[in-house]
Amino acid sequence: MNRKPVVYLAVAGLLATALTACDMPYVDDVITVGTTDAVTASKGAPAPLDPAFAYDVGTWNILRQTVQTLLIQPRGEGEPVPEAAESCGFTDSGNERYACTLRKDLKFANGDPVTASDVKYSIDRARALKADSGVFALLSTIDTVESQGDSKVIFHLKTADATFPFKLSTPVAGIVDPDIYAWKKLRDGFEVDGSGPYTLKAEVNGDKLVSAVFTKNPNYRGSLKVKNDRVELQKFEDADEMESALDKGDIDLMTRTMSPTQLQRLAADDNDKVDLVEMSGLEIRYLAFNTDAPSVKSKAVRQAMAQVIDRGELVTRVYDYQVTPLYSLVPASVTGHSNSFFNKYGNPNVDRAKSLLRRAGITTPVKLTLHYTTDHYGPATKLELALLQKQLDNSGLFEIGIKGDPWAKFRPAAKRGEYEVYGMGWFPDFPDADNYLAPFLDKDNFLGSPYTNRAIRDTLIPHSRRADVRTLASPTLTRIQDIVANDVPVLPLWQGKQYVAAHESITGTAYVLNSSSNLQLWELAGGMKD
Repeated sequence: MNRKPVVYLAVAGLLATALTACDMPYVDDVITVGTTDAVTASKGAPAPLDPAFAYDVGTWNILRQTVQTLLIQPRGEGEPVPEAAESCGFTDSGNERYACTLRKDLKFANGDPVTASDVKYSIDRARALKADSGVFALLSTIDTVESQGDSKVIFHLKTADATFPFKLSTPVAGIVDPDIYAWKKLRDGFEVDGSGPYTLKAEVNGDKLVSAVFTKNPNYRGSLKVKNDRVELQKFEDADEMESALDKGDIDLMTRTMSPTQLQRLAADDNDKVDLVEMSGLEIRYLAFNTDAPSVKSKAVRQAMAQVIDRGELVTRVYDYQVTPLYSLVPASVTGHSNSFFNKYGNPNVDRAKSLLRRAGITTPVKLTLHYTTDHYGPATKLELALLQKQLDNSGLFEIGIKGDPWAKFRPAAKRGEYEVYGMGWFPDFPDADNYLAPFLDKDNFLGSPYTNRAIRDTLIPHSRRADVRTLASPTLTRIQDIVANDVPVLPLWQGKQYVAAHESITGTAYVLNSSSNLQLWELAGGMKD
């Protein structure tokens, strides 16, 4: 297997000239893609694939293939481009009125026409349902949605929001058929009906999705060029099982999540049949705090943890430099990033942490438990939390336990406030600094965090969204990041890259993941197989 890493920068201009194979016509063959992402229905989340509920990378990877949005993120980076829409844009100088005109002859997969009223219904439905996942908050700046005739949709916003086009490119703004998706109830189970490039046939075992077969939608009318007839997304229990399937030729490509050790092995192997493709990514990992929990309610405890934790050791010992230290919620490659945590805490320093706790009258050692999910972010998660436990314990200031739960239990429990501290990851909904701040700090935030800062919510976030040139928002964004570093409602750890491993016969691998780590299966073609 040729596992020499092929490195691609997620920059549209570079990629456009690097891979002309992506413009090859589609091949009538099944391409099989492996993943360890679990899509599970549960009592707390019975509708994992309803666009009004879904809010994680695994479920969005299903919806992006099947449910069409007005706009879509382009290859590489840049502003969203029309998809179900023919054109979209702000129609006022204040970024408070946004209008889209639909493409002609849009149809759902069942042949029913897609109209402006369907778009209005879909978005109003997500806003009205206010699902527990919190995904509806992406649409929080909408005041009203207006449809004019069959083809025009107008969004009247409560306040200026230059990031609104990005939000319309996310699955929560996906267009659904009112005859299939009820107004007052989420659609339970694993069926999806839309107007996207594929239809879905789900294979389910109990309450878990085993595989998702995507078949090219003959009624699709949109901007995407679909280069294959069928793709099967196959779920594996762990990364080693997935790699074994790739070795045997049972799958053509594997994506997240691969272990650090596995990535080392894949990169070092010198056989000629599989390439490891490395792309820039915007994934981050962080600790989240229930700031109402007695053990971490004092800001001094959270600050002391920030002062002790050694990101450099985490990056080298657990991830072998495949990730980089992160000193803000906003990744270093995103406009508006500031190294606020490093500016405040510098390098790890136990004496400073001890002083913080002493001045606050905190008795040491502080006892608390770090929680993590066993099946959502990959096999390195437990190793990562174990190293954090060791660092905190070795300071003499903390006495740490760690506990893992499957995602189906972990996510609802965390949002209910049952964990005092827990490890989380974030794959951005769209590549803008706003999406690394508002989902954690605004009203109806993704974490369900009790932390509230009125200046951030009432002034700074709204002000940052007024800047249509995003560099002009940087001073406001820096102020938000500085407040987070001081109050530590979350503690950023690292940002990562993206990888896929694929047989050399598969083309389009440089585009199969966008900058938000979402699969774009329509980019793959089968090439010549052995």
